[in-house]
Amino acid sequence: MTVMKGALPSVIEAIGSTPIVQLQNVSKGVHADIYAKCEHMNPGGSVKDRIGPNIIQTAEREGLLKPGGTIIEATSGNTGLGLAMVAALRGYKCIFVMADKQSEEKRNALRAAGAEVVICPTNVEPEDPRSYYSVANRLAEETPNSFYASQYYNPANPEAHYVGTGPEIWEQCGEEMDALVLSIGTGGTVSGISKYLKERRPEIQIIGVDPIGSIYHDLFYTGEMPPAHSYFVEGIGEDFLPGTIDMKSMDDVVQVTDQECFTMARRLNREEGLFVGGSSGAAVAGALKYAEKFAHKFEGRRPNIVTIMCDNHNRYLSKIFNDAWMTENGFDL
Repeated sequence: MTVMKGALPSVIEAIGSTPIVQLQNVSKGVHADIYAKCEHMNPGGSVKDRIGPNIIQTAEREGLLKPGGTIIEATSGNTGLGLAMVAALRGYKCIFVMADKQSEEKRNALRAAGAEVVICPTNVEPEDPRSYYSVANRLAEETPNSFYASQYYNPANPEAHYVGTGPEIWEQCGEEMDALVLSIGTGGTVSGISKYLKERRPEIQIIGVDPIGSIYHDLFYTGEMPPAHSYFVEGIGEDFLPGTIDMKSMDDVVQVTDQECFTMARRLNREEGLFVGGSSGAAVAGALKYAEKFAHKFEGRRPNIVTIMCDNHNRYLSKIFNDAWMTENGFDL
């Protein structure tokens, strides 16, 4: 089958090549230039589009995913959509297991993509049989001809960013970039990008952003696993240590509150025209904190700090961008 000039053979080839734009308003008064890599412009609406093809293609190559099979995954929503995009083209079924803190928009988006969605309680330990990790494992064991994508332990996750996102950022920024600040979830994005960039320029600072309640900040500073507690922002932070994160890939970890994540997300929408969600707000809030604390180290010049816009705002219209929800949950508008 031939493809018309200027067209792509499928939506998968539209993943990546996202632009980097300079922030104009939210960073005023900070002695740094802040840039945003617009991963929310991927066809599925998030940075997780990057890992879907690599996870599925690797599983096919290794004989783990066979024709007519079912892809099973524990997801906050975005990885599920990245997998569902590829599954739609290749004829796979999908079952996605989500915690009940995730937005209704994400659940509906996965169902619209043809997936079965299973909802589990948020406030249980990862080892609890009711947790979305445990339920996904059980479904993978019980479902014939299934493949558990396992983004938290699958090396194809960070590999996708080592071969894709990292080289893109280097091509766009090269040695002009001083730091990359990004929210961390499974750790695949930060680990893969950091590995690539550090091989090219070890001085580039890689800064993780972690919501209060997650384990990464305290683990980074103490080397010990702290207790986790619940928080509202979706898709980032963890209550256990995934196999896909290399803690040494980061030079520092900055903490942010839910309020900071949500306030900045709303500002990015209103002041920058970047229609992004709470994890993107976290990244920019973290970048401003990092700049305020460390910009003086860059020999008197304004450092160039790049952030990652993780996903788009339409997954949070009933929550972050709903004034009533914000007020009901104790957040300032």
